[in-house]
Amino acid sequence: MTTEIHDLPAESAVHTSESLTVWLVDRIAVYLRRSPGEIDPTVPLAEYGLDSVAALSLCGDVEEDFDLVLEPTVAWDYPTVEALAAHLMEDLAGEVGRR
Repeated sequence: MTTEIHDLPAESAVHTSESLTVWLVDRIAVYLRRSPGEIDPTVPLAEYGLDSVAALSLCGDVEEDFDLVLEPTVAWDYPTVEALAAHLMEDLAGEVGRR
């Protein structure tokens, strides 16, 4: 049995842009009731119908899994999975630097 990055606690995981993209696609697919394969990381989330309730839930998931607090507008400030993953990488790097 292999352990994937999204199965590890945030403190023990080494995050990459790719691992965060996979995690985000998986979470967003749940909220949009789509398969992860239907989510293109370069397409704006609004085009998939991501609403404010789903965006707020996503922020809660990020806080829970990565111990980062995000503004609920993050899905509009970083409108694609690709952009959001890059933003999370920056935030995570900043957190590591503060520890």
